Amino acid sequence: MKIWRFGDLVIWRSAALIAALAMAGTTLSAHHSFAAFDMTKEQTITGVVSRFDWTNPHTFIWVDVTNEKGVTESWAIEGMSPNYLGRRGWSKNSVKPGDKITVSIRPLKEGKTGGMFIRAQVGDRVLMPTGTPTDER
Repeated sequence: MKIWRFGDLVIWRSAALIAALAMAGTTLSAHHSFAAFDMTKEQTITGVVSRFDWTNPHTFIWVDVTNEKGVTESWAIEGMSPNYLGRRGWSKNSVKPGDKITVSIRPLKEGKTGGMFIRAQVGDRVLMPTGTPTDER
């Protein structure tokens, strides 16, 4: 049976704390990474909202877009959190299924149908994550 000395215990606890903080830091930085998006490009798509997910940790606007071949593709547009958007005038009713929408995004690097929300126009309303208020609260 090993007898723990004070110095051994401090070293073991310190190592465990450092490992836990390193793992937490990796998780946090990975969650807030923009690595999936091409931050050097801006793309604009126009279509019809099929779904608006007002959920944590990020909102999603699903848009049906007809491509150049006439085929309808479903685009997943990732937005900020409901808490962030709510403090800037958005609500769960800011975007509704059936709305015609034009969205500017940072596209996915891998070329799939999706991206990160920059701004959108629904009718005469311009929606921005930085706080342009919507007409409906």
